[in-house]
Amino acid sequence: MNEKVLNSHTLADISASVTTPDYDRSRIKTGIVHLGIGAFHRAHQAWYTEQVLEDGSDWGIVAASLRSPTVRDQLAPQNYLYSLVEKSNDGEKVRVIGCVQDVYVAPESPRALLDAMTQEGIRVVSLTITEKGYCHHPSSGELNLQHPDIQHDLANPQAPKSALGFIVYALRERMQKGLPGFTLLSCDNLPSNGNVLQRVLFQFADQLEPEFAAWVRENTRCPCTMVDRIVPATTDSDRDALEKLLGVRDNAAVMAEPFSQWVVEDNFLRGRPAWEKAGATFVDDVEVYELIKLRLLNGCHSLLAYSGYLAGFETVADVMQEPAFAALAERFLADEASAAVEAPADFDLAAYRGQLLERFANRALKHRTWQIAMDGSQKIPQRWLGTLRHQLQNGGSIELLCLALACWIRYVSAEDDAGKPIEVSDPLAQELKALCDANAGNPRELAAAFLGFAPVFGEDLQKNEALQQALAAQLELLAKQGVLNTVRMQMKESIT
Repeated sequence: MNEKVLNSHTLADISASVTTPDYDRSRIKTGIVHLGIGAFHRAHQAWYTEQVLEDGSDWGIVAASLRSPTVRDQLAPQNYLYSLVEKSNDGEKVRVIGCVQDVYVAPESPRALLDAMTQEGIRVVSLTITEKGYCHHPSSGELNLQHPDIQHDLANPQAPKSALGFIVYALRERMQKGLPGFTLLSCDNLPSNGNVLQRVLFQFADQLEPEFAAWVRENTRCPCTMVDRIVPATTDSDRDALEKLLGVRDNAAVMAEPFSQWVVEDNFLRGRPAWEKAGATFVDDVEVYELIKLRLLNGCHSLLAYSGYLAGFETVADVMQEPAFAALAERFLADEASAAVEAPADFDLAAYRGQLLERFANRALKHRTWQIAMDGSQKIPQRWLGTLRHQLQNGGSIELLCLALACWIRYVSAEDDAGKPIEVSDPLAQELKALCDANAGNPRELAAAFLGFAPVFGEDLQKNEALQQALAAQLELLAKQGVLNTVRMQMKESIT
């Protein structure tokens, strides 16, 4: 293995086929603090920021991990350089990203992160903390004041754990220092993500001084965004292949599809990078775009992930190689998800569906079904339940939505179709497993128990008799013949 790693000294030695920063990194000024520096941020928002730096901007990023030192430990020896590899069936394109200037690990030094967020030059605090990072009730969007991290943060203002805690206490220190606030830019897959962030932010601030809560309302902005790029976890084989190309080791590399989309509500407090020069779209209202993305792309992605994982497929591309699953994706997008969105006049919904099917079938990406299946209790209210409610209210088809829910319920039972135990990664895993165990062998009672689980489904869906029957029927089919045979049976007409 090559002992040399990608860094400022080895940058000049890497292959000429790789795009490298064409600007002086020393001129960058920190304008953004990003909370949650995972692979998605490095493949999406940082990628847009990098392109704007190439165009003369000086906006740099200081990032933070709220849990693990892994990313910091990968990036620090590399002077915070890393490669973005765009992978498609036709080949790959590599770009070295240089816009990240430093990475903090919040549990190691909460004070250091708070100090970074209270610097006068910080104008944007962006977030990719996943749905569960907002410490809210997914069914209502309200702040969960009983969440352990929120209770800890209210009691420990100098050493918060949650993103909200860091934001609120940084804002309070800015107010005390006479500094202005900043724009909070959520880049997570939540409908009206900026509104959700604003709501929990205000509710947290309301737990403190009334004067401060009023200041927060005047000195922050929370624009909504829609983000879209498939970013699978990077594997050792990915790193090994990249090393052969670069000639140096990049332990922080990220993989992504070529496609990327970012739609942003243009509502910033103290300016922003000109991300539109890198392809971002700034609009007055993001809602229509986010609904299309959440209900079609994310909804179908989760359907393929749960059904495919249970049936033994490792990646989404593997799932799409099975004709019945490809037909399932096509029908779900056309018959149920598309019915629940209203596309803008200049938006070709049929072309978008075709593009999604091509993206899902990208064999070079290796996006693991297990990865997409994580945290379903936080995701499915946005990805499926809005569509489900629309279809119920308008007399539309719910067959495939019920199949999707039945697959998720089978997944949280912690056994796959072969009866083998599976690892369920979900903040409500214990509660959901208990529902499965208490109602095992009775599809009707199992359906009723889940639809009555308010933290995910709210209060309304349990009352719908037709939904309960349709979900129970799908659960019964899965129990009798497994996911693959059920999908093949239901898609029989589509694949003959």
